[in-house]
Amino acid sequence: MLMSYAHFDDLLAVIAPLPDIPVAVVDATEAHVLQGACEAKNQSIVEPILIGDADKIRQLLLQLGADTGSCPNFQIVPADSPEEAADKGVEMVLSGKVQAIMKGHLHSDAFLHPILAKLRTGKRLSHVFVTDISSYHKLLLITDAAINITPDLLTKAAILQNAIDLAHILDVSHPKAAILSAVEVVNPAIVSTVDAACLSKMAERGQITDALVDGPLAFDNAISRESAQIKGIHSAVAGDADILVVPDLVSGNILAKDLEYLAGATMAGIVLGAKVPVILTSRADPARARLVSAALAALIHYHQAGAQAQ
Repeated sequence: MLMSYAHFDDLLAVIAPLPDIPVAVVDATEAHVLQGACEAKNQSIVEPILIGDADKIRQLLLQLGADTGSCPNFQIVPADSPEEAADKGVEMVLSGKVQAIMKGHLHSDAFLHPILAKLRTGKRLSHVFVTDISSYHKLLLITDAAINITPDLLTKAAILQNAIDLAHILDVSHPKAAILSAVEVVNPAIVSTVDAACLSKMAERGQITDALVDGPLAFDNAISRESAQIKGIHSAVAGDADILVVPDLVSGNILAKDLEYLAGATMAGIVLGAKVPVILTSRADPARARLVSAALAALIHYHQAGAQAQ
């Protein structure tokens, strides 16, 4: 798949002709979740398998079908609680029945608990928001805004490497990663600036691979070359970042939701490092976010399948 994914429409166009991968949708008992599943099926992105209160799911599907005329039939796996739905989704992964797992209308901690217990690999689990925003010239990856709360230096290095690997799957051959803080200079009183400088040096010495890494950079310097020039910052990353590494979960979550709600960004949310792609969006996200997240999971699956076949 050699092309540039400048926008999500490019991603959807590549995934649609490929065979739909089965995806477990955990706690599919909400209209936005089911609307996303319907769109993903209708656009030939994935084959959703719905887990949750079967009667409620069927009722909602009937309502959606009446409203849109395009809600297909789905396999439904009954579950009496969100926790049971999460357990059943993980068991479907382990049995090989599905090739990705998606969060539905349940809290992230309930969704992630069995995933962390049973789907770990040797890699660190981390979350990436892939952002399509009209005011930026390419897809922008933000990490980690959902899994690692207050990562230390080594955890940030693992988070960054996961994001770099995802950028490669998106055909960014040598991604540019900006390590964010509040200022552009190293200040021992601001730990994130020290971590940023260390990550930059680790990339220079080959401890983080296949990317150009710079930091600390404030957000404006990372995404605006003009801002960097005004401040006298000379950096190949500034104004052209592919990846933004945030200091902690709180700042990353705020940044991502600011872009979504105030700047009209569409966000695909994915967890990396598990046995299969884990689709993790907010319960309030629209159907479009779930659709593109499913497409991203399918892209990762096919990339991993191709790598294993070689």
